Amino acid sequence: MQRFALIGAGFIGSVHAANLAAHPGIDFRLVYDVDQQRAQNLAAAHGAAAAATLEEAFDASAIDAVFIASSTDTHAGHLRRAAAVGLAVLCEKPIDLDLDRARDTAAYAQECGVPVMVDFNRRFDRDYAELKRVVDSGGIGKVELIQLTSRGPSMPPLSYVAVSGGQMRDQTVHFFDLARWLSGLDPVEVFATGSALAEPGIAEYDDVDTSAVTLRLPGGALVQIDSVRRTGYGYDERIEIMGSDGMVEARRHRNGAVSRYSGTSVVDDGLHPGWFERVQPTYAAALAAFVAALESSAAPGPSLEDGLKAQAIAEAAVLSLRTGRMEPIKY
Repeated sequence: MQRFALIGAGFIGSVHAANLAAHPGIDFRLVYDVDQQRAQNLAAAHGAAAAATLEEAFDASAIDAVFIASSTDTHAGHLRRAAAVGLAVLCEKPIDLDLDRARDTAAYAQECGVPVMVDFNRRFDRDYAELKRVVDSGGIGKVELIQLTSRGPSMPPLSYVAVSGGQMRDQTVHFFDLARWLSGLDPVEVFATGSALAEPGIAEYDDVDTSAVTLRLPGGALVQIDSVRRTGYGYDERIEIMGSDGMVEARRHRNGAVSRYSGTSVVDDGLHPGWFERVQPTYAAALAAFVAALESSAAPGPSLEDGLKAQAIAEAAVLSLRTGRMEPIKY
């Protein structure tokens, strides 16, 4: 049994708490949050205890691994603290919004030799795993074009936008990671353009809510990603990969499979109302993969390097938004 402490009892922390409590190979022991009442409530709901201090949550004599799901600005500090005492870490992205600090923190964790996984949970989507299998098997030949869509149903609060790092670092970064993972290649340059259409006020934070990004892969293959913060029809996420010998796609998910026929009209079930409903199963799958890696002494993935590379692409994309030019990606 892997003894876990959860750091962070907000919305995403509550998702992880349920998965930690449900996993048969986990002894879910502690929850820590700066809001003690929130930590106590979440811990009580899942048979864990609330840690009164960070020292208790990072006690290597009582804990084997920590799940870092606290606010973004605390990730790097918590990761360093866990690495220093030899605890395994599953960490929400990003390691830190500042790429240099993220690199320093990752280097420190690697020096300490602790297992660390970055929670790019979409890699554990069943359909995307099948895309990866088909591409790796040569089923569509050489990859030439990848198209990814990430369209959220509603704008997040501007208070969230202010601390999120912006669309490239917060939303599109998941698809930068998927592009690398699915193609098996590191993009060499990026062009990004965007607008503030859903919420003009987002421009005050030097951000956009509607964007199109083009990545160039080694050899000339292209990746296109469109990201939207607000749709009028639900959460829309899909991927298409075209190769020299064919194409494979993971279509948009509907919330049901019922079609209603009346006269000359056909009405189908719509899309999921939000991103969480679409990707919820991937969180438990990612946790299970992390625990399996710990039990087998395998290196968990996505790795710290994967996290840093996706973030490097995001930084180059942010620069391209500002310059209006294709920008090289500096890993």
